[in-house]
Amino acid sequence: MDGGAAFPGTPPVPRSPEDVFRDYRARQAGLIRALTTDVEKFYVMCDPEKENLCLYGLPNETWEVNLPAEEVPPELPEPALGINFARDGMNEKDWLSLVAVHSDSWLMSVAFYFGARFGFDKEARKRLFTMINNLPSIYEVVTGTAKKEPKEKTHKSNNKTNKSGSKPSRQAEPNNSRVPKMPPPKDEEESEGEEGEPQEDHETALCGACGLGYDDFWICCDLCETWFHGKCVKITPAKAEHIKQYKCPSCTGSKRAKA
Repeated sequence: MDGGAAFPGTPPVPRSPEDVFRDYRARQAGLIRALTTDVEKFYVMCDPEKENLCLYGLPNETWEVNLPAEEVPPELPEPALGINFARDGMNEKDWLSLVAVHSDSWLMSVAFYFGARFGFDKEARKRLFTMINNLPSIYEVVTGTAKKEPKEKTHKSNNKTNKSGSKPSRQAEPNNSRVPKMPPPKDEEESEGEEGEPQEDHETALCGACGLGYDDFWICCDLCETWFHGKCVKITPAKAEHIKQYKCPSCTGSKRAKA
């Protein structure tokens, strides 16, 4: 189900809401990677001097920047066309956020294209939408809005850096930004608030790179305050101990572009 001009004929397609959701989640993971951990590579590929370019998320959790499909109508709905033209005319963070919004829209159109193609009924469409809606959007991951609530709930635990292979603990934010911070994934026994009311689902910490939750080791960007799995940004617990101020790939890329 690869998109783009290199799309070679009719590939296998999913046939149930669960299959469509797996395809959606894989494509989303690729798009999130492009806009976070691979942002410098993505930025370079979106040269405004080139023709109209599109950002595709592929079902193998990768991404590509490519020309739109030549056939009309295309095999799949097309992403936003010409994303490269706005690259140098906007603040980089705003540009990435705009691409994220259009990427979310494209993913929804692809998912419900499959739903229409395979005749999903009302209940199947509802099941598909519910599964999709339980994931954070690409926009939320890229802008960090899905991570603000969990970090505000860290005042009850200690400041120790969690070790690789152990469950991340909920801990207080350091008073200075020199110590890499660990995220506060929601424990089952803490699923109720202080007054016994259930916490919101969005209070679960999610990785800014892959969009997934619990993992053994996390680190927080001191600039945008987005949480990442250590393995997604290639930071080990030992390396984190020596980092005075951690900057994620997106913030590092933004600083480079502005310089």
